[in-house]
This record gives sequence, C-alpha cells and structure tokens, in this order.
Amino acid sequence: MREDTFTWLEDVEAERSLEWVRARNAEKAADLAATAEFEATASGIRTILDSDEKIPDVTKIGDLYYNFWKDAEHERGLWRRTTLESYRTENPGWEPVIDVDALNAAEDENWVWHGASALPGDGEYRLALVYLSRGGADADVSREFDLRAKSFVDGGFFRPESKGGTSWIDEDTLFVFTDFGEGTMTSSGYPRIAKRWRRGTPLEQAEVVYEGTAEDMYIAAVHDSTPGFERDFVSRSIAFYNDELYLLTDDDELVRVEVPNSANAGVKREWLTVELREDWTPADVTYTAGALLGINFEAFLAGDRDFHVLYQPTETSSLAGASWTRTHLVLNILDDVKNRLEVLTPDDDGVFRRSDFVGAPTVGTVAVGAVDPRTSDAVWLIATDFLTPSTLSIAEVGGEPEVLKSMPAFFDASGKVIEQHFVTSDDGTRVPYFLVRPEDLALDGTAPTLLYGYGGFEISLTPTYSGSLGSAWLEKGGVYALANIRGGGEYGPRWHQLALKENRHRAYEDMAAVAKDLIERGVTSAAHLGVQGGSNGGLLTGNMLTRYPELFGAVVVQVPLLDMKRYSHLLAGASWMAEYGDPDVPEEWAFIRTFSPYHLFDPGTEYPPVLFTTSTRDDRVHPGHARKMAAQMLEAGKDVTYYENIEGGHGGAATNAQSAHMSALAYRFLWERLA
Repeated sequence: MREDTFTWLEDVEAERSLEWVRARNAEKAADLAATAEFEATASGIRTILDSDEKIPDVTKIGDLYYNFWKDAEHERGLWRRTTLESYRTENPGWEPVIDVDALNAAEDENWVWHGASALPGDGEYRLALVYLSRGGADADVSREFDLRAKSFVDGGFFRPESKGGTSWIDEDTLFVFTDFGEGTMTSSGYPRIAKRWRRGTPLEQAEVVYEGTAEDMYIAAVHDSTPGFERDFVSRSIAFYNDELYLLTDDDELVRVEVPNSANAGVKREWLTVELREDWTPADVTYTAGALLGINFEAFLAGDRDFHVLYQPTETSSLAGASWTRTHLVLNILDDVKNRLEVLTPDDDGVFRRSDFVGAPTVGTVAVGAVDPRTSDAVWLIATDFLTPSTLSIAEVGGEPEVLKSMPAFFDASGKVIEQHFVTSDDGTRVPYFLVRPEDLALDGTAPTLLYGYGGFEISLTPTYSGSLGSAWLEKGGVYALANIRGGGEYGPRWHQLALKENRHRAYEDMAAVAKDLIERGVTSAAHLGVQGGSNGGLLTGNMLTRYPELFGAVVVQVPLLDMKRYSHLLAGASWMAEYGDPDVPEEWAFIRTFSPYHLFDPGTEYPPVLFTTSTRDDRVHPGHARKMAAQMLEAGKDVTYYENIEGGHGGAATNAQSAHMSALAYRFLWERLA
C-alpha cells in the first residue's frame, strides 16, 4: 500500500492531470477507435440505439401519453405525444412537442433533456416545467412550457442553472429548491433552502418554507395534488438513508412525520407507508428491518402506532418496490434475485387484503409502475432477461395484462443459456451471480468472460436485455457474469449495510469470490477474465485492479471514484460519507485507505491493462479521479488507455452516437485483450 508516491498529483488541478495524461496517452484510445473492428462494433451498437423498433416508454400526462425519443435524425431527442389508442398500434401517430436538436440550433446551446413535470389538471394538461442540462451535467434549468401551444411561456417561470428542482403547487405557484446565491447550497452541492415562488415575483423574493444546514445533503419541498388529499411536504435529506419528512400545514407550520430517519416514508391518499432499514419499536411491537408498514396517515398524526405489516422480509427475499395505484398497492418482491408480484387492497375498515397479481410475467426481471395513481388502477409491466427481448404490457390490477410492445431481437441468442450460481465469500456469506454462456461452452478456461458489478447504495442488479452487450459480446462467443455482491439491495437493507464503511472490503471480497469461482469451474481463466463497472462500480473495479490484479486480464473503470482521501471535497462527494466514511476523521481514514485505489497503487506491482473513461461535464463524480489515477499509472509505465468525453455528465454520453462510441471502446478494449 502506498501513501506518498506522486503526492504532487494530490494538489494539482484536474486540468493539469488531464493535460499530463493526454500528452502521454492520447493515441491509445484513438488507435483503438481507428480499427475496422471498432467501427463495426460502434456501428452495430449505434444501429440498435437508433432503431425505431425499440419500445418507446411513455408517461401519461392528462389524456395523452408522452415519450422522449432519440434516433439518428434526433440525436439530442424529440419529446412527443400520442393517445393510448394510437400507442396500441404498430405505428403510433406521434405529435412532436419539443425537438431538442432544433432548440439547440436556435439557441446555440448543447441542451440535454432532463425531463418535464406537468401541472396536474383534468383532460389535456396545459402547463409543464421542462428541465434542460448543458452537456448532460446534473445541474439544469427549469423553463415553463405551454403544452397546448407547444412553446415556452414568454416571461414564465424560469429557474437558472443549478442542481435542484421545482414542484407545481398551482398554476401560479411553485416550490423551488435551487442555488439562491452564496451560502444557499449544502457542502454536497445541493439545495439547502426550499421556497414558495409566486408568479410575477422575482426568484430572490420567493418565500422561505424551510432552511436546512450546510452539512445537510438535500432540501426539497413537494406538493401532492391527489384530488381530496392535497398536501405539501418538506423533505430534509441529512445524508443517504438519513431523512426527515415534514407535513407543511396551511399556516406554514411544520409537522414532523415521526418515523426513523433511516426509514423510507411516503404518503399516498389516506395511507402512510414506512419501509424500514433498521428494527423499530414505536410502541409495544418491534418491526424488523426490511419490513413495509402501513397506517392511516391522519390516525398516525393523532398518535396511532398500530401498523399493518404489508411486507415481511425473509432470509432470501426483499422488497424491490411498492407502487400505489388509485386503490391498490402492488409489491415487487425479489426472492434470490428473482421477481414476483403481490397486490394489497385496503378495505373500508383499513384491513389490507392480499392477492396474487393476475397474469404477472414470469420471465427474468419484472418492473411495475402505476400509469396514473391519481385516477386509475392501471399499471405498466416490463419483463426482460439477458436473452429475451423486453416486453411492455398494461394491466388493470385484477385483470389480465395486455401486451402493448415487444422489443425485437437485436442479437442471435440461440445456443445460449442463463444460469444462477452461488459462491461463498471470505467470511462464509452466500453470494449469488448470474452467468450467460454458450450452451456448449468447453470448460477449459479459454472463454473471454466479462464480469460486471456495482455493490453500493442498496442498488440491485437484475437480468436485463441489452442489444449492445448481446451484439458486441455474447454473439461473438463471450461469456457474461453479473455479480450480486454485498453493498447492493438484492437482499434488502441488511445486504447493503453489511458492506458499509469499515466493512466495505466485503463487497470486494464478494466480487473476487465470483471471479475465483468462474476460474475454478473452468469457465475462464485470469488471462481471459475482464471486469467492468461505473461510478461506485468504478470504485469496485478500481479495487479489483489494485487488490486482485492477479485475477483479471483486463479492467474497465468508468466515471469512477478512486481518490478516497479527497472524494468528500469534490462535487457531490460529501453526500456519500454515510456509505464510505469521512476521510478527514483519522479513525475512518484508517479503513477508507484500505479501499482507496489511488492510494493502493504500487508502482512495483504488475497490473492488467486498464481502460479509464469519464466525462468533462460530470458534476457528480469529479473526472479528476480518473485523470489522477491514469496519470500515476502511466508515470509508472503501466498499460493504461484513457478516454474523456467532453459532455454526457455522469452518464458519460449525451447522444446515441456518443453512447455507441463509449460502449464500443469498452467492448473492443476487453475483446482484444481477453479473446
């Protein structure tokens, strides 16, 4: 482990590191991209991303269904709409609403679509707030838009560029949480103050409804417009999984919703739901971590603590999601990383009746979401796995689903199989992973194999159909493994908490255990095994590179955290200290340094070839992490390929062309070194 080597890089500005890397490494990514094989891979991925046969996902706004679409003609995207009747057809009639490419040309900008929120109403909604980001950064602007006239409102609401957001209260009033000037953002770079903003009033004169502290993570205020249940709420995020929720009364009094800060609390219609991340004993009953509780909200405010247990976890199952429709609650449950759905229906006495979801998909991963919880019991259902193209269905809860769209096959999946395996990590914990391989795979250790993981922030990885992965890797004979390591949410909050802070090493031991299992079973060998991950997954692969270099033949590290001594001082880094710890506290740095790849690097160690990718416009994880790591490895003569996209934000790419280029870089880098 090294502490002081190349300490000049600790203090140099990120731009200097980038110049240093480019001066010594500029040709490697360019040479990789200049090959015919790269062009074929990138072209194939681009064709998939631009295909008009993809499923256009839609959001119901009023009586219409809106979709944001990118293709070769609309690189930045087209916001468009149709009716449900038209959407059901093979070729829906789409009405353009906002052409982002045309908008960029007219305004000489590089806007990237961040979404829109409409002012609720009846029938055809009239107003929306459109969110646009320069180059794909997290920071964006809010601009009022007339949905009927299909134009921005002259003199309408406008929130200048900042991290933050807005929420409609009524036609002339918003909640706004944004950068109001010096001292109004948290140390994590997010809003510290929420205000009520009335039309015609300058933003700086908006009324403060809540003010957090600089040490908080994020302050927001939202309006619930559900007819008959209109309410205002303020949320105070102190850190990840440390939140306070307040009801904002009509006279601007704040009433704390008294649940544990670690819990995820939500209010829909008359119900308060509480998803626990720790055991809780509010009265005489102890409810366990991972459980979902329900209670009448008004009764709760009056002091009632007699909760209904809506979901109880087991050793192998966890709650992946809970979606309210108008009168039902649909539970999405993971059992050994496989989905199943249940329906809960409260009766007039407040008792929840439990039933199976009629016609629930049985293929791989199933996602469910309400179509319009204000007015209907309809849900969207998406079913997918590694080899089965995704399908989109709509269903009235209690009725058979209607398949609306099916994605075509973007690669030849014949002769390939999906398996689930379990390995034993260093401390004896059972860890699952999925394997996609040729059915006739010879277990002789020669198969080029890509291992992917994340392992953080209670995020679960489940099987998903990817035309890019299929065409660029699986179709060529490559093997793919998806690891469900600790730090994720596959087995609920306990799975996440087992790898926090001083226990972070468990996530990396789990990943290494999967790699060793692939080698021991003859699926592959170290020379033919690659590993890939981004963001927190980039920290994961950085640790695979520096802690287990002997297990891999190539490593791909994307938009990563790597310098864990300074991460909390860069951009949004302070918001992740609940996950990793505070490096400015000596006792915590003592364990953080054991998983800081930048400090684990040893110039005398032999490392596998590594590809670093990042984005100049990433304002979440600073590109300096990748720049500095690449610089010190190049100085030591290691095999490093570095590519930095000039835009794309934390996603790494702003257009389909950029996405295809970035994906092709990773797949070709891996294939050339592993196959």
